[in-house]
Amino acid sequence: MPDSIFVPSVCPHDCPSTCALEVEKLAPDRIGKVRGAAANSYTDGVICAKVSRYADRVHHPERLLKPLQRVGPKGSGQWREISFEAALDIVAEQFAKVAREYGPEAVWPYYYAGTMGHVQRDGIERLRHVMGYSGQANTICIALADAGWLAGNGVKRGADPREMAKSDLIVVWGGNPVATQVNVMTWISKARKERGAKLVVVDPYRTGTAERADLHLAPRPGTDGALACAVMHVLFAEGYADREYMARFADAPEELEKHLRTRTPAWAAAITGIDEQQIVDFARMYGAAKRSFLRLGYGFSRSRNGAAQMHAVSCLPVVSGAWSHEGGGALYSNSGIYRLNKTLIEGRDRFDPAVRMLDMSRIGPVLVGERDALGDGPQVHAMLIQNTNPAAVAPESAKVREGLLRDDLFVCVHEQFMTDTAQLADIVLPATMMIEHDDLYTAGGQMHLQIGTKQIEPPGECRENHAVICGLAKRLGAIHPGFDLTAWELVDATLKASGWPGAGVLSEARWLDCIAGTDTHFEKGFGTPDGRFHFKPDWSRVGPNFSDMPALPDHFDVIEKATLEHPFRMIAPPARQFLNSSFTEVPASRAREGRPTALIHPKDCAALGLTDGGVVRIGNRRGTVLIHVKPFDGLQPGVVVVEGIWPNGSFIEGIGINVLTGADPGPPFGGAVFHDTAVWLKPE
Repeated sequence: MPDSIFVPSVCPHDCPSTCALEVEKLAPDRIGKVRGAAANSYTDGVICAKVSRYADRVHHPERLLKPLQRVGPKGSGQWREISFEAALDIVAEQFAKVAREYGPEAVWPYYYAGTMGHVQRDGIERLRHVMGYSGQANTICIALADAGWLAGNGVKRGADPREMAKSDLIVVWGGNPVATQVNVMTWISKARKERGAKLVVVDPYRTGTAERADLHLAPRPGTDGALACAVMHVLFAEGYADREYMARFADAPEELEKHLRTRTPAWAAAITGIDEQQIVDFARMYGAAKRSFLRLGYGFSRSRNGAAQMHAVSCLPVVSGAWSHEGGGALYSNSGIYRLNKTLIEGRDRFDPAVRMLDMSRIGPVLVGERDALGDGPQVHAMLIQNTNPAAVAPESAKVREGLLRDDLFVCVHEQFMTDTAQLADIVLPATMMIEHDDLYTAGGQMHLQIGTKQIEPPGECRENHAVICGLAKRLGAIHPGFDLTAWELVDATLKASGWPGAGVLSEARWLDCIAGTDTHFEKGFGTPDGRFHFKPDWSRVGPNFSDMPALPDHFDVIEKATLEHPFRMIAPPARQFLNSSFTEVPASRAREGRPTALIHPKDCAALGLTDGGVVRIGNRRGTVLIHVKPFDGLQPGVVVVEGIWPNGSFIEGIGINVLTGADPGPPFGGAVFHDTAVWLKPE
């Protein structure tokens, strides 16, 4: 075996950590071990198990290596290899044909977070804007959480996550960092060892993180806002509220206190299913620990009332005054600290607000032609899909599949593996991975600006996203300076336009801590126009569908409720060994996860006659899924948990879990509601 060296890289996946990596380079086209960069003050040498096995993805025997053209019926799996140039010619010809016949809005470039690199992920926007193709509202992951946070705080930043080591109480609410953001656990562990800090986890089921907590609160899905209101009720009633802080930094503390008088722990207990005394105990614990750090995740935001829930929970450190203490406050995302000017990458100078915007979470309704999803524009007749797998990950997946199977829809998928979406394409193009291209990375869960550089040659005919976009632009006559630059040149120009050091300087330094000098505790005021946190937000500033939003923190009762017909509430959270639908192709990840499984309370199993390892049919008006059962007492009766976005073919009948989730948008701006599904259960 040749001598190896470790080279720098960055994890590109859809995780707030964006870990700084060191990758063992075994040959010009081969890697070995992957480890966290010990010198990075946030990554601190720690990465998740799935990324440590990244060589299994890069060198996977089933990785796509050549462009493919469909030769049989859609979804038949009949392909022929063609050259990359011929494939791009076909895609460009189809896009041009559709634009001539139906108008450019009939072409819909579709993407998301398969890579979080700004060049390789977002360059598709430049093609969209220059050509006038339909826009994409990026709602599927963070729209609801963003809306709720911004409603009160006004800007997308928060406390430095490294401050968790200085906290006396850490509350992980709506997240499972053991599975999805392991670095959070590093900082929690430091606080527990060095300060005796307590850990509270709020999550509808006992996750790996909850198992390590001093206290786990398991509310019914979609009721976190009620819990937050009851906690604030206790803070006001028992003298834990920091009235001086609120007088300086909040908009309507007296009105809030009056409103919360009826939002008692007993009121919240009836809604959440949590014991009343447990709510009181948590409120007192939170109020007594001024160095209390709220680490807010995306989990509870993925309900129809998610924006209102996020807003209600984000009020807590304002009422308690925790923001005024080091190690206190809250963090949802620090993505607002980077101030990137992405005009060159995204072609923002060519953005036309008159062009139709389509909601990516509603891809199913869009592709089957539902008029409320299409707006005033034409049906979609051509797509380029990069960095996402909507046939598995999008809501109402039966409609997604029906739409992708339309004979009058041309689809090109640029991918690393033959995903559920790629199987339904007309053209499939092989894509590079993180270590095979250059890109620029920011993070939500930490604070470092990083460059990931190309370190090995890609296998076969794999091409980076940027090269595909530029190749199509040339064929379509799309003109923009961004199409004439390499990925490295785009990184360099974007950094300089944003006031940061150039690519060469940043690459040599490896990362730049961008939180330095930032008002992480809002000591100079919050990011709202008046500088105050808004207990009483102007929802109209956040999104268009605001008319029914609560004026003050409350339980926003718009969730898909359990009924006699659908008596159970289902959530579909991430699995530890997968990341959305990535890593489902890695044998070690699949072996550790086992198979798609429904976690059901033992009382419900007994009532339905379900046994461990047996099967149950889960259904609603959208479809049904047959799945194996595991009795699990770490949730409330009436709640069902199915972890992980498995490939559809991993399920007994080849139908994945997102056939059950709804594609109707959560207010005020839209957003996918993966944790807000009413279902029935029937033993098989």
